[in-house]
Amino acid sequence: MKKEFSKHWISSKQPRKQRKYLYNAPLNIRQIFVSAHLSKELRKKHNKRSIILKKGDKVKIMRGQFKNKFGKIEKVNLKDITVFVEGIQTTKKDGSKVYIPIHPSNIIITELNLEDKHRREILERK
Repeated sequence: MKKEFSKHWISSKQPRKQRKYLYNAPLNIRQIFVSAHLSKELRKKHNKRSIILKKGDKVKIMRGQFKNKFGKIEKVNLKDITVFVEGIQTTKKDGSKVYIPIHPSNIIITELNLEDKHRREILERK
């Protein structure tokens, strides 16, 4: 198997090839992996189903230990394709608090951060 990333890769049934595609993807493509569905209200308003996550978006967690919790995105990690949400932390044995990484597929965006001019333009397109 080749080690370089291929833009022309479509899909494969083999999990190893799917994993390889994710791990070898460049940052501009990894950004697309860190996208989440919009809430019903936002979906009607912007006529989009999903959008790339950014720091400052308010989200609701839909799956896992912190299901139905709301919070603001603190950090987006493109390397691991995870998101860190404000208030979603665990306490370590030494007493320090650590953010828990959440996969973007387990999140719904409830409020968008529209400070970015480029992002506003994307949402206003037809």
